[in-house]
Amino acid sequence: MHEMSIATAVVDQVAEAARAAGATTVTSVRLLVGELAGVVPDSLAFCFELACAGTVLAGAELVPVPVPGRARCGPCAREWAVGMPPDLCCPLCGTAADELVSGRELQIAGVRWHDDPAQAPTCERIHEES
Repeated sequence: MHEMSIATAVVDQVAEAARAAGATTVTSVRLLVGELAGVVPDSLAFCFELACAGTVLAGAELVPVPVPGRARCGPCAREWAVGMPPDLCCPLCGTAADELVSGRELQIAGVRWHDDPAQAPTCERIHEES
């Protein structure tokens, strides 16, 4: 189950960033999860909870942000949702996709943490997608 190694890597990166910022509690982690990333969301959530135990992320919520798979055709410049299983041939001209535009993402998009559990959480952006 590669979801455990993904969850562990996310927890390690967030814990390091939280430590560097002096945060004592992480309350949530937003994670971009591409449709084509090969990740089972329920398994990732389960593994994330296990990986958080005993860390500054204990009890943190994982907020997966789904990113649909999209491809682009070179000859006609059309962009389309590829779906699952992915349809990588242009629906307009039938040419194979030149580029996968989105859907492979697996990255931390944001983290909420705070220093004092009695205070309201403050937002700290680790990465923001445009």
